[in-house]
Amino acid sequence: MKINLINFVLFQIGWFACVLSAANYIPLIGLCFAIIIMFIHIKLSSNPTNEIILLIVAMVIGLVWDSFIVYAGWINYTSGMMSNYLAPYWIIAMWDLFATTVNVSLSWLKEKTIIAMLFGAIAGPLAYYAGYKLGALTFTDFNMAMIALSIGWATFTPFLLSFSDLYHHYIQNKMRVTS
Repeated sequence: MKINLINFVLFQIGWFACVLSAANYIPLIGLCFAIIIMFIHIKLSSNPTNEIILLIVAMVIGLVWDSFIVYAGWINYTSGMMSNYLAPYWIIAMWDLFATTVNVSLSWLKEKTIIAMLFGAIAGPLAYYAGYKLGALTFTDFNMAMIALSIGWATFTPFLLSFSDLYHHYIQNKMRVTS
């Protein structure tokens, strides 16, 4: 229970650091917070290699998905853009922050795919809306952005939860076979 609370609090600290620093045109500060939180997460993990793989997968999904939304012209970010067609680095780091919760504070969703989908469909877009209200992004097409975010997070939340378990079981089975 205590580790779940710590995990949730660290995620919230990272989320606010990324959003508020981006809104104030200093997104590197949020990125530094995110990296520190990811490092702490990996150090505290009982299986750091699996967590690193999960962070890499989340980062790739975040880069592709959020870049698609930027490319479609539905969202503009205020800072941290390395290209007009790619998601900013701080939002990609936030995907990794989310991944740090998959095996800890959100692990209760692993066997509940429908609830995980609903959670993603609601919480994902709400997080972006909060980022908008705090000044880190603007919606150029609010309705399309919300629909896309809802579909994306409804898909990627249960995917990351399932991937984490599948990868863990794959590695365990591979270790048994080679032993």
